[in-house]
Amino acid sequence: MPPDSIDTLFERYGPVYKWLATVTCLVGIMTMTLGATTVNVAFPAIMGTFGIGRDQAQLISTGYFAAQTAGMLLSAWLTLGFGERRTFTLAVIAFLLGSILSGTAQSSEALLLGRILQGMSAGIVQPLGMAVTFKVFPRDQKGLSMGIFAMGNVLAPALGPTLGGIAIDLFSWRYIFLLTLPTAFLALIVGNLFLPSREMPKKIPRFDFLGFGLLCASLTGLLLGFSYGQRLGWTSTDIILLFGAGVGGGVGFVLRQIYARNPLVNMKVFANAQFAAAASIGFFTGAAMFSSFFLMPLFTQQIQHFSAIDAGLLMVPAGLSLIILFPLVGRLSDFVPAYIMICVGMIIFTVAFYSLSSADVNTPFWTLVWFTLLVRMGVACTRSVVNSEALKSLPPDLVTQGSSSVNFVRQLGGTLGTNCLVVFLELRIPFHGDAFTAMQTGASETTREMRDRLMQLLSEAGVPETVRESGAFHYFGEVIYAQASTLGFQDAYFLLAIIAATGLIPGWVLSRASKRVRTIQ
Repeated sequence: MPPDSIDTLFERYGPVYKWLATVTCLVGIMTMTLGATTVNVAFPAIMGTFGIGRDQAQLISTGYFAAQTAGMLLSAWLTLGFGERRTFTLAVIAFLLGSILSGTAQSSEALLLGRILQGMSAGIVQPLGMAVTFKVFPRDQKGLSMGIFAMGNVLAPALGPTLGGIAIDLFSWRYIFLLTLPTAFLALIVGNLFLPSREMPKKIPRFDFLGFGLLCASLTGLLLGFSYGQRLGWTSTDIILLFGAGVGGGVGFVLRQIYARNPLVNMKVFANAQFAAAASIGFFTGAAMFSSFFLMPLFTQQIQHFSAIDAGLLMVPAGLSLIILFPLVGRLSDFVPAYIMICVGMIIFTVAFYSLSSADVNTPFWTLVWFTLLVRMGVACTRSVVNSEALKSLPPDLVTQGSSSVNFVRQLGGTLGTNCLVVFLELRIPFHGDAFTAMQTGASETTREMRDRLMQLLSEAGVPETVRESGAFHYFGEVIYAQASTLGFQDAYFLLAIIAATGLIPGWVLSRASKRVRTIQ
């Protein structure tokens, strides 16, 4: 059977082909992104099933994103060697296997392995779908194409928690991994109909296995170090060795990409100032966006005691808004300077996270909905514009590698950002708890009054005198932990606001680079 190039497929299906190809890519991307985000509302249930803490639950989330980061570097090599259609099919099959393994896992390690398979598949499909969508649209609609692509890429995280919440409340957390099976099979069918293909090359392109191994060693060392640092001690030998492997592997990976003949990341694209600035913005937006996806369900369930479905419903209005916002922003980016859109988005991010840093158990549901909507507005103003601005700055022969690189940098920001945020949260909660505990002394009149009142209430409830005082102090401990947890989450959101504000720096660099390009032209 002869290969189907993009030109051949346009001849076969006519102008409508650009939409057939785009919808095919969106089905694959949304399926895999849905698999990433439905699990967010399941962390309390998973923690209870396997008896693990927040730090190890975070590893299940960021393990997916780390595998996705590594998969993005496989994407360009697989596409060059086997073509878009075969690569897409292989990735979807791997995703199906990962979903089944996750849903039937009997240990946290088996669940992590399934999540890694899912993440690797998503990492392969995301830049592939982005490159195909970019290529099938005419030059004057590149911004629109990236807006449509980003809509599917971010709409799923908005709706995923709701679907996951429904599955958990009606059945169990294991069913969240079955939600994506129907659309995954649909992706297999349409992918083999509408994605371009090519003949198998006589010689498969070389692959930088050493560079890939260094990247995997770096991500593994950093993730395990962040996950177990609080439990084993940040200065313990094991943690120091893990971080040493992570940093050493990262440095080795960068050096390998600079000097290797066939690098995984073509460093030439970063010599383009416009691309480098856009990719840097992607790093900060990835850190802010993925961290917030992880943090919000935890905050609403652990602080506000929402059910899983209520935590998911919180995301629905913001998710639906993206249906309008992404195509609109994508089209606007074809007329409005990209750096203006990006800076507006980073400011919206900053305002949203700063507002969330004051949220507590008394914050109304619809106020949280509004804050979440602001976060999605920031995503809409930055995600598609960064993609479009990065790829438009490259020659056509570097678009596929540029797509892989910009997604890799964004995903790396999300992986590292989420890990650092969880570590920060785990440090700040006991910090506030120790501070509150130190103030509860016999010299405090407020403490004595509250103790006496509690013992009186326990007496009226018929509690034996021998356990009244211990019961009162147990209640004290619960109150202190609840307040410390609230302040810990508030600190984490404030840190996200700082990260978002820092993203304005590469936004300024992008404006300078864009002006230089326009002057030359």
